[in-house]
Amino acid sequence: MTENFSEIINEETASQKLLQWSGEYERTCGHKPLALIHSYGCQQNVSDGEKIKGMLSKVGYEFTSDVNEAQLILYNTCAVRENAEDKVFGKLGDLKHLKENNPELIIGICGCMAQQKHVAEKIKKTYRQVDLVFGTFAYNDMYNMLWEIISKHDRIFNLSENHVDINEDFLQLRDDKIRAFVPIMYGCNNFCTYCIVPYVRGRERSRKPESVIAEVRALVKNGYKEITLLGQNVNSYSYGFPELLRELDKIEGDFRIRFMSSHPKDASHELIDAILECKKVCKHLHLPVQAGSDRILKLMNRRYTTADYLKIIDYARSKDPEFSFTTDLIVGFPSETYEEFCETKELIKKVKYDNIYSFVYSRRSGTKAAEMEDHISDKQKGLWLRELLLEQREVSTAWLSRFVGRTVTVLPTGEGRTGADYLTGKSDEDMIVEVKADKKYIGKFIQVRITKAMNWALRGELVEDK
Repeated sequence: MTENFSEIINEETASQKLLQWSGEYERTCGHKPLALIHSYGCQQNVSDGEKIKGMLSKVGYEFTSDVNEAQLILYNTCAVRENAEDKVFGKLGDLKHLKENNPELIIGICGCMAQQKHVAEKIKKTYRQVDLVFGTFAYNDMYNMLWEIISKHDRIFNLSENHVDINEDFLQLRDDKIRAFVPIMYGCNNFCTYCIVPYVRGRERSRKPESVIAEVRALVKNGYKEITLLGQNVNSYSYGFPELLRELDKIEGDFRIRFMSSHPKDASHELIDAILECKKVCKHLHLPVQAGSDRILKLMNRRYTTADYLKIIDYARSKDPEFSFTTDLIVGFPSETYEEFCETKELIKKVKYDNIYSFVYSRRSGTKAAEMEDHISDKQKGLWLRELLLEQREVSTAWLSRFVGRTVTVLPTGEGRTGADYLTGKSDEDMIVEVKADKKYIGKFIQVRITKAMNWALRGELVEDK
C-alpha cells in the first residue's frame, strides 16, 4: 500500500503505459475500458469531474453510467455537508460485491471529501474495496496513481497539500453542450467558521486572464451559449474581476456570462457597474448573505454587517430599481436566537430577493463553528427553515410580478415542468422561465413575453428568435 503517494515515474511515461494497457484491453475484450465518473456538490466539482474525464479519455477510456459495466469507478466528492459524505460512504458500501466479483475493478474517491485525513483513514480501515483516494491537489498525479494500481495492485492514498501551478493543458470533456463552467480561481482565504472549503481546497490561486479569455473564446467558437465563471470568491480574483468581465464582454459571438460566488465583503461599485454596462454579462448577482443578524455574521467570520450588505443592494437598485438578487442563508447557526432568526426574515423583506437558497446549519468537523455550543434542536431548525421559506414565498410572489408584461431573453435547455409542449430555461435575471415552444429552440436564445409569475418561476409565450 502506498500511504503517501509521491511521483513514481514521470507523468508522460505513465500516460504512455496506460495508453498501451488500454489498447491491450481493447484487443482482448473487444471494447475500450469503461470509466464511471460521478461528481457530487458544487459547479466547481462538476468542472473538476469534466477534467478527470478528459484526462482519462486521453489514455483510452470511454465512459458509462452503469456500475456493472465499469472497469474504473471514481466518485468526485463534496465535503460541505455531512449528509453528502454519508451518501458517498453508502455508495462505496454498495460496491463491495462488485469488487468481490471483479478484483480488477478499480474503485476510487477524489475531491474535497477525500482531502480530509479522517475520511482517508476511515476508508483505509473500513472500505477495503477502495483502491484509490486522492484530494484536490493531486489531479496532476492521476496517471501515475492509476498505473501503480493497475501494474502493482497497490492501494493509493494521496493527500498531498502541495500547491502546484494551475495546469492549463487539461482536456475537459463537458457534459453540457449549451452551458459551460469556467473556473477563474481556486481555493479560498476567507475562513468562514462554518466552512471546510479553505481546508480542503487551499488558499486562493487565480488563473491568468489571457488563459480564461482564450478558454471562453474557444467555447463560444464551439457553440456554447452560456459561460459561468467559477470561484469561491470571484471578487478576490487577483487580476481584477470587473476588468475580466469587461474583457470577456468584448469577445464576439452570441453568448452570455454568469458567475458565482460573490462575497459581499469584496463586492464593489465597480462590480455592479461592470454588470450593468457589459452587454453579455447577465443582470443578476448571487450575493450570499448567510444571516440577517450582525452578531451571527461576526460569529460566522463574514466580515461585513447587514448595513454594509444593504449598501451594495442600494447602489445596484439606484442604478436599476429592478436589479435581480439571489442569496444563500443558513438557519440555526450555533447560539442563534429566534429574535436573530427574525432579523434574517426582515432582511429578506428589505432586499426582495428573486430567490433564496436556504439550508439548516450542518456541523462540519474541522471548522471553528463545530466547536461552538449548538443548543438549537434539529426540529427547531426545521421549523425555522419552513418559516423562512414561507416568508420568501410571500416576497417572491409579489416581487416577481414585475416581470409580467415584459419581454425577456431566455435560453431553453430542456423540456419544462408545465406540460409536454413547454421548454424551460433561464432569463438573464436568472429566473426560470417556462414557455410553450418547439424543441428546435433548445440551445438558442429566444424572446419570451411573460404572462404569469409564480413563486418559483415565470411563464410566458414565444415572441420571436433573437
